[in-house]
Amino acid sequence: MLVRLHDGSTIEAEVHGTGPTVLLPVNPRPVEGPKADELRQWGADPALGRRLVDGLAATFRVVAFDYEGHVLAEPKPDTLTPDNICADILAVADAAGAERFAWYGYSWTAVSGLQLAARTDRLTALAMGGWPPLGAPYAAMLRVTTATHAMAVNPPAAREQTGDAWADAELTMSEPGTRQFMTLYQGLRDFDERAALAKVTCPRLCVVGGADRITYDERWGGVTVDLAAPVAAHRTELESTGWEVHVLDGLDHMGAMQADTVLPILAPFFGRALSDENR
Repeated sequence: MLVRLHDGSTIEAEVHGTGPTVLLPVNPRPVEGPKADELRQWGADPALGRRLVDGLAATFRVVAFDYEGHVLAEPKPDTLTPDNICADILAVADAAGAERFAWYGYSWTAVSGLQLAARTDRLTALAMGGWPPLGAPYAAMLRVTTATHAMAVNPPAAREQTGDAWADAELTMSEPGTRQFMTLYQGLRDFDERAALAKVTCPRLCVVGGADRITYDERWGGVTVDLAAPVAAHRTELESTGWEVHVLDGLDHMGAMQADTVLPILAPFFGRALSDENR
């Protein structure tokens, strides 16, 4: 089905399985060809979305839509704000006939899930991967995305790869493509995490790689984006307020997103969280 988003563009969503609804902002179709080879070079799985869908659809009604792929293909340079992202997610849920639904997002789509959970009571469960619910590096990511946008406006003479997937991908993105992520993190500059977390009462999960930290050189603002340390630092507090927390020893950002790693955590969590939902 096609869903109209906040800027008038449309995105395709697929529904797989039956049971309580889980929204997954992933590509349900494996990437093929040269792009797949490029993803493998970065340590990414070209069939990650498909594996996640298949792993959950045996028990749940999975609504899959490639939101990240969509915004890369059709950038929203001035409108990729937290409010508009939440409106887009709710538009997908509405089109799928899901008044209530669970959410799993990784990295910036985990950010999006937290924003959504703080704005609506429609979530039955929130699962965040690769992003801390508390102590998150919003300021650091604003510096990274601002620097990356500046490079898109005035490209450096040499575009050598850095070995970091985010930075290397950003080197190939257009000015509107980089500006939309700067817009997102500008919109999160004054985000009050504790106030938001107080509003999130549904079952909630955080999973992060224990080695998930990236140090960017001066071209990207000269900052370290550490996603593991805040989770470890706030783990006791998070668990005492109802969060299920998993820190995966030795795994970096790419490693902790792999289907074989996350599904054994995600599927049981949703099973417990959604056991009372209508099947």
